[in-house]
Amino acid sequence: MVSSTDRSSPQAARSATERLLGLFTEVRAGEGATALLMFCNVFLILLAYYLIKPLREGWISISDIGGFSKVEVKAYSSFVQGLFLLFVVGWYVRFAGRLSRVTLITRATLLYIGSLLFFWLLQPNFIFEATPLVGIVFYVWVGISGVFVVAQFWTFCADVYNQERGKRILPLIAIGATSGGVAGSELVSRLVESGIVATESLLLLATLPLFLSIFLIRLVDNRESGSTQPVLAAKAVDGGSLLSGLHLVLVSRFLLVAAIATLLTNWVNTNGENLLFMVVQESLASQAEVQGIMAPEAVLEFTRDGTTVFYGNFFFWVNTIALILQAFVASRLLKYGGFAVIALMLPVIALLSYTAMALLPILVIVKMMKVAENATDYSINNTARHVLWLPVSTEMKFRGKPAIDTFYVRVGDGLAAITVLFATHLFALSIESFLLFNIALVACWLVCTLLMIQEHRRASNAVSP
Repeated sequence: MVSSTDRSSPQAARSATERLLGLFTEVRAGEGATALLMFCNVFLILLAYYLIKPLREGWISISDIGGFSKVEVKAYSSFVQGLFLLFVVGWYVRFAGRLSRVTLITRATLLYIGSLLFFWLLQPNFIFEATPLVGIVFYVWVGISGVFVVAQFWTFCADVYNQERGKRILPLIAIGATSGGVAGSELVSRLVESGIVATESLLLLATLPLFLSIFLIRLVDNRESGSTQPVLAAKAVDGGSLLSGLHLVLVSRFLLVAAIATLLTNWVNTNGENLLFMVVQESLASQAEVQGIMAPEAVLEFTRDGTTVFYGNFFFWVNTIALILQAFVASRLLKYGGFAVIALMLPVIALLSYTAMALLPILVIVKMMKVAENATDYSINNTARHVLWLPVSTEMKFRGKPAIDTFYVRVGDGLAAITVLFATHLFALSIESFLLFNIALVACWLVCTLLMIQEHRRASNAVSP
């Protein structure tokens, strides 16, 4: 469903906006307005997501289940997300056979907004003193719906742009994503620490940019000749099977390799996130003891707010560095090095990062290396993930891509949860041994990335004139 109205031309005169955007990537005449709308749209989506994400971490940090450590509760909750996404992806595909792409995206986003309002009402010590397991349910739901809203935006992008335009414009749009992450993370730190906005009000605040994003997506769809017909033909929905998106992944070599690479990416990354979370909780527990905070309710509040502020600061630095990489490095790497270079960047950085952690496993090093890994993931690897889909069909984009960007992401998280189980209960692994295991996973990831590069090259050659 790529736009049939390609107004761009290398020779045509560019507007002032297009010349300004040209500082970051090649933008031709006629491309600036849509690119700017897409930039603002993803900025708003990620702004909302990073208003919610630190709160999600803070809420799960005070959600105890007897017999499990906090890091285990977090890890196992991620595994549950993967199970639910198995069905969510199938339902999404079914609706794609009935709705146009703009209607599909609008309704999914409105459902997300409604869920945020629901959880805003259920936050502990807000309207109700406590609601059993609500923090875990919130963590699971945000992990499903938040990731899905972001994933569907990038599916929309890959459908709007053809391969030639996408390679030039997607790195620019991705700057909007990293900018939104920076803005959201910084807002959390400033608003919560200063007391301007109560922690429980972050969910309410996050709904505003999401409403604006719906308006912008509809503007882009109108500009790019969006169809009112369903995204997928009826025969492409496999009779409405809940597993249709996953079935397509399993029968396509391109999608299978992409799915395994995504799974390994998140398995490695989430292992590192769980390690960081554990260290943060130990640090906050020590701080509470030093400050003489003893009452259970006071400890819970201290832990929740401390975790929220820490991750707000952590995500700020991750997204700030990611923004620099996205603005000045990603598009140039793609232009001069090609897809292979940007696809290999993250696994190479991860290999160096976890090796450094294994040699010196202290909080400062763990935090610095995770910032480096996540910043690369959110910028250069983010560009690689979306460029990967440019040469494939609309059916593969709206069926396979949501499955990979959601379900296989959470399967990686689930495997990280199993890793926590084995590392803490069955083998009592040291941090060094845990990191060595992650290094072995990175080696497998590198091999899979090489296969993915090969499949992308084949798909690109198949659509080349």
